[in-house]
Amino acid sequence: MFQHLLVPTDGSEQSARAVEAAVAFAKERGARITFFHARANLPISLYGAGELINPATLQDLANAAKEGSDQILAQALEVAQAAGVVATVAAVVDDLPAEAILAAAQEHGSDLIFMSSHGRRGLSAFLLGSQTQRVMTNASLPVLVYR
Repeated sequence: MFQHLLVPTDGSEQSARAVEAAVAFAKERGARITFFHARANLPISLYGAGELINPATLQDLANAAKEGSDQILAQALEVAQAAGVVATVAAVVDDLPAEAILAAAQEHGSDLIFMSSHGRRGLSAFLLGSQTQRVMTNASLPVLVYR
């Protein structure tokens, strides 16, 4: 039934476990995977402080964020390759990860979003938000949440 999974990953331990579970799930079904990472833009508070911050510092921060994203996706790709699952990667800069995930699922023609949940509850869920909850609420395709 599912032929193309979008697997968002943030590099956390829980997300790494979801990557492994998604690869096993895809292998059983002969599905392919697009691993996806949405990295945040530089904080707005840094903009407008040009007199205080060396412009090269902003570029260094952007480069470090891209390198981190590339590393997260490379690790996920290695898991898929080791299992013989066809996989690709995609990344975007977006301060709204849930919206980026939904857009990526549509752009890549995915028929299932397979993602982890950090299980935040109470005040931490309110303050940090739940990207998984936002994806589930707004998705027009199935979402499998791995915990």
